[in-house]
Amino acid sequence: MVVVLAVFMTNLDLWIVNVALPSMGAGFAKGGHPASLASLSWVLNAYSITLAALLVVAGRLADRIGQRQVFLAGIVVFTLASIGCALAPSLPLLVAARVLQAIGAAAQLPTSLALLMASVPASSRPAAARGWAAVGGLAAASGPVFGGLLVEVDWRWVFIVNVPIGVAALAAGLRTLPRSASRESGPIPDVLGAVLVTVSVATLTGALVQAPGWGWGSARTTGLLAVAVVSGAWFVRRSLHHHTPLMELHLLRESRFAIASGGVALFSVSFAIMLLSNVLWCQDAWHWSALRTGLAMVPGPALVPLVTVASARAMRRLGPGPLIVAGSILFAASMLWRVVFVAVRPDYLGDLFPSMVLGGAGVGLAMGTLVAAGVTSLPAHRSATGSALVNSNRQIASAVGVAILVTLLGSGVGTGAIHEFKVGWAIAAGLAALCAGSGLMLMGRGRDSSAVPGAAASSGPAVPEPAVPGPAVPESASQPAGA
Repeated sequence: MVVVLAVFMTNLDLWIVNVALPSMGAGFAKGGHPASLASLSWVLNAYSITLAALLVVAGRLADRIGQRQVFLAGIVVFTLASIGCALAPSLPLLVAARVLQAIGAAAQLPTSLALLMASVPASSRPAAARGWAAVGGLAAASGPVFGGLLVEVDWRWVFIVNVPIGVAALAAGLRTLPRSASRESGPIPDVLGAVLVTVSVATLTGALVQAPGWGWGSARTTGLLAVAVVSGAWFVRRSLHHHTPLMELHLLRESRFAIASGGVALFSVSFAIMLLSNVLWCQDAWHWSALRTGLAMVPGPALVPLVTVASARAMRRLGPGPLIVAGSILFAASMLWRVVFVAVRPDYLGDLFPSMVLGGAGVGLAMGTLVAAGVTSLPAHRSATGSALVNSNRQIASAVGVAILVTLLGSGVGTGAIHEFKVGWAIAAGLAALCAGSGLMLMGRGRDSSAVPGAAASSGPAVPEPAVPGPAVPESASQPAGA
């Protein structure tokens, strides 16, 4: 129950913040601090980038000092940062508080699945991993409506709502979560590497969102891109040669893990474009309220946990590949539906509703399965760092997806930017179609036991049991898939 509360809280935050974004801009403008879409995008991207940089560090800390301690510390930081977000008088301070929120989430997410999977038998762990992802889907189903209701009062309530959830999770965790002994010693992962990956992704997304205003050939744009390339290359070099790298890139030699990680990245860019574009279209083009927007978006996320649970038997029988292919194709179809049938005049049943249904089914089939395929392909002693790597890629991809959409829209939103929206949806459809290729590659592929040290001990059939140890030696994994 404690893990469920924490996962629910962090996933709920994703959806309600997206729904509230236009209201934040309007609120700051009324207060004399106008904010462009490019500036507001940092409310989303500062969180994603920080989370991506710290997931592996938090996972490795959990390996050393125990999942319980790191998990509870994350709840405290996330809850306090939520209060800071609610009280922020300006956009820069809100972005700073979102960075603190991401630090708390990074401490929770690499430990939550570990605490759950350590408490179930080995035979139940694939179902546990996908069920854990379905909790994210449940939060996603309630998030749009919940966010819309809260924004009707004030956008700051989308952060205040985290406080009672966080307090309840902390109180229950202090009473019920077992204490685990440290299992590793030595230095934490490369801190400079965390700084470098943060700088690289932040400057890349910054260049993308600012280029429409600055100009693609301007000194500022090219300067940011140059910093992104240099810091990214430096990060990769350190990861390959550092004795405790932030991201253990050798894990990518395990073919199933590499394929799943690539699929997660592609799907996450597509998903981020879908989520923000639908919110902006409903509120800025159709001029719907945040509540009406939230209600309109419910069918998609509501389907995610239902499809995830309903497809569990197919996952056991067929393996992850066919589900990933089917889900990716459905999500691509949902984006193409918007390209073809988008209506300037509100037409919910002919435009948005079918797209949300197709997309929700696609996410339910593909994303949870991709995460589970990655987690279950790893040897037990690397489940924390490996699954955190998968989800670091996911957060980076989400930031890139937001940046791509903001770059396409520039300063113009609403019906005047219908062509730009269509291009964004077409890009999302193409990326989802590419993700289907990762499912095809996973079909019939067993574990590559020579790729990662220790993998041979946990090799298995095409649908492996999770490489996660039992209660005596729990490991970590990360971020739910429903978000």
